[in-house]
Amino acid sequence: MSDSTVRSFPFVVLDPSLKKEGRPPITQGLVWAICATPGAGIRSLEASEVKTILDSSTLAQPHLVGSMQQEGSWFWLHFDMVHSSARANVARLPSLPEDVGAMLAETEYGIALEASGDIVWGSFPAFDDALAEEDREICAWRFAMRRDLLITTRRTPIPILGVAYRTLNNDYVPRNPAGVVDMVLRDFTSTVRRQLGQLDDELDRAEDVLLLSERGHDLGHLGSIVGKVRRRTTELRRAMVPVDRVLRDEDLELPDWAEDDLRDRGERQVHAALDDLIALHDRARSLQDELAASQAEETNRRLYIVSVMTTLMLPATFVTGFFGMNTGGMFLAEGRIGTIIAGGICFLSMAVTFIFMKLARLL
Repeated sequence: MSDSTVRSFPFVVLDPSLKKEGRPPITQGLVWAICATPGAGIRSLEASEVKTILDSSTLAQPHLVGSMQQEGSWFWLHFDMVHSSARANVARLPSLPEDVGAMLAETEYGIALEASGDIVWGSFPAFDDALAEEDREICAWRFAMRRDLLITTRRTPIPILGVAYRTLNNDYVPRNPAGVVDMVLRDFTSTVRRQLGQLDDELDRAEDVLLLSERGHDLGHLGSIVGKVRRRTTELRRAMVPVDRVLRDEDLELPDWAEDDLRDRGERQVHAALDDLIALHDRARSLQDELAASQAEETNRRLYIVSVMTTLMLPATFVTGFFGMNTGGMFLAEGRIGTIIAGGICFLSMAVTFIFMKLARLL
């Protein structure tokens, strides 16, 4: 289920006053806007409240906090970046630095995590909303957050974000926006490890066939299974390694309120999934090498049989070629048993060749 399905919940209505001014509404592309309070659940924001949040240069103003949110609560605004007008509006949000707004409006895939003062922003991987789990492509979602504000964007529907929204709607609200980012990252790593479990089962079946197969058994179909596992693990590894790298960056100084969720828990989860991924990738590569060795052994065995048969038939070919000459006075041309004698010479030459190869230990 994609995050767009949460439109069945109440979400922001565009401010009609912005249309009267002849400019696009600042809430263009907004999927949902909520105020989350730990222990009290969430509530949908009105369009005027969203405009106040997005137009404000900082959310640390006492009158803003006191009028719009309870103590300890925070805001979450989620945008769809499909339309160019939505990207343009998000890129110029007054409440965020210019480079942060530009990052939120990007649509290219990339992994990053940055922090400056009390602001944390970045881009993490997620799976799209394909029906079959093995067909899901890896895409990216972006976020920027302060202690009391979380802004997320995505170009394609991402089910994990919708799951996080519904989790908050069920009164499970973390203490700050970093908990949502950790929740989404944890869900992504869980999906990765679940896929790794399925791929590991496929390798088990391929390995059983390889170990139990009899000589001469066709192993060609196993190559496609192992190749599929290696392709998928390579895709997942390319997504996980950058996340692990940015979380381990020693130069990154996260604010105290985000340190526990992102640096500690997030790093452990990603590193554990990456260890499983590397182990499975190495196992798939080893199994592919073993499969290649088995196929090479079977090929050599078949070539050996062909070579032996060719060598045994060589003298017989010479005999038949000799008696096939259309020359006068051919030996055994007269009489009724000439063909039988020529055939006997062929078999005798084959037998002599066979005995010679045995004595020379070529067989």
